[in-house]
Amino acid sequence: MHGVLLVCAGKSCYEVADLLGHSPRTIQYWVKRFEQSGFGGLEDKERKGRPTTIDERINRKINEDLRQLPRDLGYEQNLWDGKLLSHHLAVKYDVRLGVRQCQRFFRALGFRRRKPRPVIAQADPALQRAYKKNCAGWQKERILTCGARTNAISSNRVHAVPCGFLQKTWIPWCCTLLLANRWLFLVQFVRPMVEW
Repeated sequence: MHGVLLVCAGKSCYEVADLLGHSPRTIQYWVKRFEQSGFGGLEDKERKGRPTTIDERINRKINEDLRQLPRDLGYEQNLWDGKLLSHHLAVKYDVRLGVRQCQRFFRALGFRRRKPRPVIAQADPALQRAYKKNCAGWQKERILTCGARTNAISSNRVHAVPCGFLQKTWIPWCCTLLLANRWLFLVQFVRPMVEW
C-alpha cells in the first residue's frame, strides 16, 4: 500500500522499488491491481497450488488400507513405509507418488514414524514354577559355602597360578572352564583348608 501511495505522490516505480526493497515489476503489479480493483485488489488472494492426484474417495480407501497390516493385503512386509505405500498406490489406485510424498501423506493422516522395537517374549509362569520345583534340590547340593580354589592359566604360560576364592557359587559339575579375555580360568572344587 505504501508503494502505491508513493507512486501516486509522483515517484517512479524504480525509486519506490529501491526504497521498499522490492523489484520494479512488483511495484507495477501493485499499481495495476489498485487501478483495476481499488484497495480490495491489493489484498493477497488464496493461491491454488498443484491439484491433488488423490480425491476424497481414494483418500478414504487408502486410509482404510493403512489401518491393515501390509501382509493382509498380500505384501511381504509387516510395517508400512513410504516405499511400500508408493508401490501400493501405483498398483491398486494407479496413482504415482514419490516416497517423500508418501511420508508426508502418512503425517497428514495422523501416523507417526516409529522405529520398530523387538518385543521380549515373557516366560511362562507355570514352566518357571515347574523348573524351580524340579531343580531346587539339585542346586542346593552344589552351593559352596566355604569357597573354591581357582587356578588361572594364562594362554602363554604352561603352569597354573593360584589366584583366590570364589564365594557362594554353584556349578553343575566338578570342573568347568570359564573364558575371560586372554585368561582361561579352571574352577575346581576342593575341600576347605585352614591355610593356603
